[in-house]
Amino acid sequence: MEPVKKLSRSVKGLSVLVTGAASGMGRATAHAFADEGAQVAVTDFNEAGARAVAEEISTGGGTARAWALDVSDADAIRRVVGEVASAFGGLDILINNAGIPAAVPIDHERYEAVWERAVSVLLTAQQRTIRAALPHLRKSKSPRIVNIASTEALGATARDSAYAAAKAGVTGLTRALAVELGPEGITVNCICPGPVRTGMTAAIPEGDKETYARRRTVLRRYGDPEEVAHITLSLCLPAASFLTGVTIPVDGGLMARNA
Repeated sequence: MEPVKKLSRSVKGLSVLVTGAASGMGRATAHAFADEGAQVAVTDFNEAGARAVAEEISTGGGTARAWALDVSDADAIRRVVGEVASAFGGLDILINNAGIPAAVPIDHERYEAVWERAVSVLLTAQQRTIRAALPHLRKSKSPRIVNIASTEALGATARDSAYAAAKAGVTGLTRALAVELGPEGITVNCICPGPVRTGMTAAIPEGDKETYARRRTVLRRYGDPEEVAHITLSLCLPAASFLTGVTIPVDGGLMARNA
């Protein structure tokens, strides 16, 4: 009988770039990787917020640096990805997390503008960041890409079509790139968070959150950003080398529930 192979579950020393990392799930993801010994590039449109998160990590004994990054700016993406790879001696993991709300009725006068912004930030930015990271990921021994979408990509809400369409595009991009990049050993996976306590949901009254969670989720509660972050981390372990092209709802059972 052949011995059981020992696969690494450590990301220590690996280099990780997280977009939208100044708050919410991005911040929790940056911390999760840093806690496991990874070098983390904390990038965000909010430069002060990114610096604050990097400082939190450094104060806690982790390794992190902050970069200002507007993911709607193609030139900025190429520049920052290059700077991160240079600073850390390479890039092993890319987490496409940056996001914005985009709720607007289809017949609203602002719909076209909201649509353009949603597609730019939520979808186009992900392919651009992947394209910029590819030369560096190809040099890694454990290259991983995780794209953050939403359960809105799997079951939509009224007046949220721009957001839902862009997020559905992320799931398609994930599958297609998993097929394209798989022969090179680069895994590409997608996470679809459900109701999670982040800045985007902070304005929802607590009573409404509780009612929604009881009616829609199996666990009958909102999730915490850390609960999403640790699933993201799991997809990036060296041992997760045979998992690619999947979309994982991290939603408290929302998508599993019929009634």
